[in-house]
Amino acid sequence: MEPKPGRTTETEVAIVGAGFGGLCMAIKLIEAGRKDFVILEKGADVGGTWRDNSYPGAACDVQSHLYSYSFAPKADWTQRYAGWREIQDYILDVTERYRLRPYIRFGQEVSGAHFLQDEGRWRIETRGGDVILARHWVLASGPLHVPAIPDLPGLSSFKGKLFHSAQWDHGYDLSGKAVASIGTGGSAIQYVPEIAPKVKQLHVFQRTPAWVIPRDTRRYSDFRKKLFAAVPLLRKLHRARLYWSNESRVWPIFNPALARTLQKLAEMFIRSQVKDPALQRKLTPDYTIGCKRVLISNAYYPTFNRANVELVTDGIREIREHSIVTRDGVERPVDCIILGTGFVVDPRVYMRGFALSGRDGHEIARDWARAPEAFLGTTVTGYPNMFQLVGPGTALGHNSIIFMIEAQVHYILDCLKQLDAQRALYVDVKPEVQRRFNDEVQGALKHSVWSTGCKSWYQTAEGINFTMWPWSTWRFWLRTRKVRLADYEWVPAPAGPGAARPRAKAAARTS
Repeated sequence: MEPKPGRTTETEVAIVGAGFGGLCMAIKLIEAGRKDFVILEKGADVGGTWRDNSYPGAACDVQSHLYSYSFAPKADWTQRYAGWREIQDYILDVTERYRLRPYIRFGQEVSGAHFLQDEGRWRIETRGGDVILARHWVLASGPLHVPAIPDLPGLSSFKGKLFHSAQWDHGYDLSGKAVASIGTGGSAIQYVPEIAPKVKQLHVFQRTPAWVIPRDTRRYSDFRKKLFAAVPLLRKLHRARLYWSNESRVWPIFNPALARTLQKLAEMFIRSQVKDPALQRKLTPDYTIGCKRVLISNAYYPTFNRANVELVTDGIREIREHSIVTRDGVERPVDCIILGTGFVVDPRVYMRGFALSGRDGHEIARDWARAPEAFLGTTVTGYPNMFQLVGPGTALGHNSIIFMIEAQVHYILDCLKQLDAQRALYVDVKPEVQRRFNDEVQGALKHSVWSTGCKSWYQTAEGINFTMWPWSTWRFWLRTRKVRLADYEWVPAPAGPGAARPRAKAAARTS
């Protein structure tokens, strides 16, 4: 039974977000016998990114058998790279399989979290007025949930249809319309080929071209799906092969010279797909492949061979009520503008309205003033018993983020286990440990392809790469197998009857 707004709930663990990360955390808590938790989800259903991004052509760029939980396999993936609908159906299925819905509160957007140092627990506040008192909390909202709206002169005055790709209006018929697509990132390269045959005219506004490589579009046969279901070992071997083949892609990341050699193949791909030499040049990036996110598509480049598709590389000067004017003075009438401009990834930006305070006067806005930092992307000094999934320094350019999430969840559970063993009230990563770790990360990034000169969403506005894990993923797995007690300060519970807050096993309590 849902508590009424304005109520206070006490729970052992609060999880923010019901996407891949939050659901994984919940499942592993249940398996560990820790059922006193609640999931706070701002949306109306589970899924996170895959619930929201339903634009035409939306699909994953990691292979299906790898972009799923290792402990919750799906033998009947239909194709190598699944579309959004199949991924969202998988998430819904996992939610039902593990009976997670009773733990989830939908429509609960968290507005702030404050550490109550004397009590050793967190006060978490929602925009609806609820308060959750939790000994631990896990921030699992992920970095891709706040659409980036570009600051373009006149955008608010546009009288036609306007929407972001993550807020696709499926009720709006694009047939016969003059459409402008702004942005050429991961979303745009998927929906542009899908809508081009339907529209009257499509103007694709490109600020910076992306490297796009071929996509494996093969489907799994019915025989293969039945075989994976009947012989789980074969499916596991297939998943392992995908993992290690992806892991081999890390070598160009750490060897820019090798990346530039492989780049020749990507250039050949452009020339083989686009007929016009002038368009070939406009679509060819001037930075080393891998510096920005590498995209996969067989359909994007050929779209520019269509007579009704125009690639616009002149910057936008202004947007008028029914048109877009570029810096060269050309005015293009449009009925609809689609913003394929990605997401706000820097938490210092999307958490501006989120008050987060830790122990001894720590404020996240001040602590992250230079750049977001964490230890193993999971714990942040000054914020005891707070954990992150897909935190700073855990994003990947070559493999599945689900692998990283599972490793982090294992690490968090070990933290909780050690807290019980130490009979500690709370645990806080030592500042020198976090500082040393982040110096190590930044040192490794200096020699990677991500530091060859391009500007990407991996970086802060000041140019600091705060998002990427700069090594092989198996190294992250090794470092998160077990908590090093010396890395943390274990603050003991105060003496006296009732002073400590023992771990409860009951369901979340509401007052």
